[in-house]
Amino acid sequence: MKKFLPVIIVLVIIGAIFGSTYNRLNTLDRQTDGAWAQVENAMQRRADLIPNLVETVKGYAQHEEEVFTKITEARSGIQQAQTPEEMSEANAQMNEALRGINVVVEAYPDLKANENFQNLQAELAGTENRLAVERQRYNEAVTNFNLAVSRFPTNLAAGILGFHERSYFEADPGVEEVPKVQF
Repeated sequence: MKKFLPVIIVLVIIGAIFGSTYNRLNTLDRQTDGAWAQVENAMQRRADLIPNLVETVKGYAQHEEEVFTKITEARSGIQQAQTPEEMSEANAQMNEALRGINVVVEAYPDLKANENFQNLQAELAGTENRLAVERQRYNEAVTNFNLAVSRFPTNLAAGILGFHERSYFEADPGVEEVPKVQF
C-alpha cells in the first residue's frame, strides 16, 4: 500500500486541479451565455420599439414603403437569429434600415416636432445605448473565457473537456464611415 500512496496522492492532486479548472471554465462559459442573453434582450427591446417608430413615421411618409420594408425584414432577422454571428448580421441590416428612416425623418420636418415621434426616438436612443453596453459586456465575457481556454495549462484541460473559444459580437462593416444624408 505504501508504494501506491505517492501515485494515489498524485492522482488526487491532478483530479483536484482538473476539477477546479473545469469549474472555472464552466463558470466563465455560463457568464458568457448570460452576457449573450443580455445582448439578445436588448436586441429584442430594439425590435419591439421599431414597429412603433415605423407606424409613427408612416403617418407622415406614406410613400416611403421601401424603407419600411427593409426595417420589417431586419426586425425579422433579429428575431430569428440564433448565434452571435447571425445576430451580428441581422444587426448590420437593422443599422442600414435605420439609416434609411433617418433620411425619411429629415425629409419631413413636421415629423421631428411630433411628440410621439420624439418619445419613440428617445426610447430608441436609450435602447441603442443599452445595446452597446450589453455588446461590450458580452465581448468582455468572451475575452475572459477565451483567455482562460487558450492559456497553458488550462488549454489542455479545456480541449479535453470540450471548451472552445467563443465568437465576439463584431461591429458592422463600414460603421467607421459617417452616413451621408442626401435629398
